[in-house]
Amino acid sequence: MAGWGVIPSIRARDTQRMVEFYERSLGFTVVRSSEDSGNTSLSMGDARLMIEPVDATFYSAAYNAAIHSRAGGSAPHSLYIEADDLAGLYERAQVGGAVVVDAIAERPWGQTEFTVEDPEGNWLTFWEAR
Repeated sequence: MAGWGVIPSIRARDTQRMVEFYERSLGFTVVRSSEDSGNTSLSMGDARLMIEPVDATFYSAAYNAAIHSRAGGSAPHSLYIEADDLAGLYERAQVGGAVVVDAIAERPWGQTEFTVEDPEGNWLTFWEAR
């Protein structure tokens, strides 16, 4: 299969704020951004994700309404992202104002990880193998 297997799409009420958070607090890089749609693709290492506006109008009316109705809700899911310098990223996230949901710690399955929350309430767990 060519290209990326899975690219999570995170819907946001304020896409600019989200992109700035991912860049400043977590070190993601903008790969592509569209002023017309508000759709932004970001990457960090091998990880890639998209930020899209909640009030997008480029999908079907039913899908756009469903996206809007789900905005702001919480879920138990977390994006799981490998990091090269986990301790450095943890410090950067804290300095950048990220809400730490679960502090950096070693896990019994052989990884060290931490979880932060983005401005829309999405959880991101960053990990590094020991």
